[in-house]
Amino acid sequence: MSGENCLAGLKILDLTQFEAGPSCTEALAWLGADVVKIENPGSGDPGRSLGRTSPDADALYFLQYNSNKRSAAINLKDPRGVELVKRLVACADVMIENFAPGAIERLGLGYEAIKLVNPAIIYCQVKGFGAGSPFEKNLAFDMIAQASGGLMSITGEEDGKPCKAGATVGDTGTGMVMAISILAAYVRRLRTGQGEHLVVGMQDSVIHYIRNAFAYMDRSDGKAAPRIGSRTVGGGQPPIGVYPCKGGGPNDYVYIYAGAASPEHWNRLLKAMGREDLIGDTRYSTAAARLERRAEVDEIVTNWTRQFDKHTVMRLVGATAPAGAVLDTREIADDPTFEQRKIRQTMAHPVIGNYTMSGWPVRFGDAPPAVGPAPLLGQHSGHVLADWLKMDDVAIGTLREAKVIAGDVAATAIAAE
Repeated sequence: MSGENCLAGLKILDLTQFEAGPSCTEALAWLGADVVKIENPGSGDPGRSLGRTSPDADALYFLQYNSNKRSAAINLKDPRGVELVKRLVACADVMIENFAPGAIERLGLGYEAIKLVNPAIIYCQVKGFGAGSPFEKNLAFDMIAQASGGLMSITGEEDGKPCKAGATVGDTGTGMVMAISILAAYVRRLRTGQGEHLVVGMQDSVIHYIRNAFAYMDRSDGKAAPRIGSRTVGGGQPPIGVYPCKGGGPNDYVYIYAGAASPEHWNRLLKAMGREDLIGDTRYSTAAARLERRAEVDEIVTNWTRQFDKHTVMRLVGATAPAGAVLDTREIADDPTFEQRKIRQTMAHPVIGNYTMSGWPVRFGDAPPAVGPAPLLGQHSGHVLADWLKMDDVAIGTLREAKVIAGDVAATAIAAE
C-alpha cells in the first residue's frame, strides 16, 4: 500500500510562492497529484533564493515546500504566456494562487476569466486576509497572520510581550486548511462535475487554530484569553509545563502534564518519582488543591526532574502519565528512528545532492509517501506542454526561442524527465 497513488490523475496548476500555497500543493503532490508549478522564467518562486547558501543552487527553504512537483517557467508578462496558462487550465482540475491582492486579476487569470475556460475548475486563492475583511487588500506573511489572528496574544510568558509561535501556523497551517478543502471540493466534483471557488485568509485560518482560547474567553466573563507560557490556555492545573532536567542546556527540559483531565495521572506520576508518600495527601490529591499550591507542586516535580536527563524522565514517566522531552532540531535530526520510520526522508536532488527533510507524517499501510526532489526552475516546461497540451517539439522550441517559456535543458537531461 502506498500514498503516492491516492490522487493519481488529479492535475493541479500551482501559481503559488513562498510557503502557504506551496505547502498545500506539496501535501497533495505527496499523495499523488500531478502538481505543475508555474514560475517566472527569470527568478522563479522567490523562495528559491530565500536563505540561499550557494548562488548556483536553490535554497533549502524552497526544497522543503516543493517536493514531488514539476516546474514550468512561463512568462506571464507575454500574452502568449497567459494564453498558455489558460490552455493548461482547460486540462486542470485545480488552480491555486497566492499572489498579492489583485495581482492575478490584473494578469487576466482571475476566477471569472478562468471559469470561462474551465467551468468545473476548483479555483483556490490564499490571501493574507479574507474576502470582506477591511484589510482584504493588505499584504501578509506568516507572522502577520499570527499577530492579527490572535495567536501571538496567547503565546509567550505571562508577564512578557506577545510572541510568535515557532511553527509557521499562518503559512503551513493555512496550507493544510486549503488542502483539506480542495480534497472535499474534488470529491464533490467527481460526483457532480461541479467546480468551486475556494478562498482562505491566513488571518482567518489562524483563528481556526486557537478555538480553545475563545472557549476560555467565553467561560471567563468575556475577558481576552491571556498568555500562559508553556501551560495550556487558562493555565491548567499543576503539574503542567516544562520542568528543568540534568544538563542545564537551553533545551534540557521535560514537559509533564498530569492535570484535571485524567486524575489518575497525578498518582502515577508520584509513583514514577518515588513519592508514594504523597498519594492521598489532601494538600495535593485534587486538581483544585494542587492549583492552590502550584508553587509547592512545581517544586516537588522540579526537585525530582533535576536528578535525571530529559530522556530518562520521559522514559520513567511517559508510559504512565503524559511527558515529553523538549527535543531540538539537532536531536530530532540525529535520531535514526525518524528516518527508519520514513518520517524524515532523503530527497535525491540533481544539484543539492542528498538532502534529508521531513515529509508527510501519515502512514499509508506500511510507510508514508515518498519524498521526491523539488524541481529546478523550468525543469519541466517542455515536458508539461507535451504532456498536458500534446504540443510537439517544434512548437515547444518556438516558444522557448521566443522566451515565452524557459527551462534548463541540461538540468532537464540530468533529471531524466
